[in-house]
Amino acid sequence: MFSLLTFLVTNVDAFKLNSPIHSTNTRQSFDLHPPTTNLTKAQKVVLIKTYNNLPLSIKQLSHDTDKFKVALKKFLLAGSFYSCNE
Repeated sequence: MFSLLTFLVTNVDAFKLNSPIHSTNTRQSFDLHPPTTNLTKAQKVVLIKTYNNLPLSIKQLSHDTDKFKVALKKFLLAGSFYSCNE
C-alpha cells in the first residue's frame, strides 16, 4: 500500500481532484475523482479509492513527496487495518 500511494503522489498530475469538477466545497474536495471504470482503468480506481480513504492531513501533504511518505508511513504503522481473518 505504501508503494502504491507513493506512486500516486509522484504522479498526481495524471489524476483529477474533485474540487475543479464540483463547484460546491465539500468534504470530498481533496479526494481524487475516479475515472469511468473499464478494464484499463480498474487499477486506477482501486488506487484512487485507497488514496481517498486517507485522512485529510495526509492528503494535504501530497504536494511534498518526502513529507507525504513520512506521514503515510507513521499512519500505516500506527493502525492495524487488517485482521488475520481477512
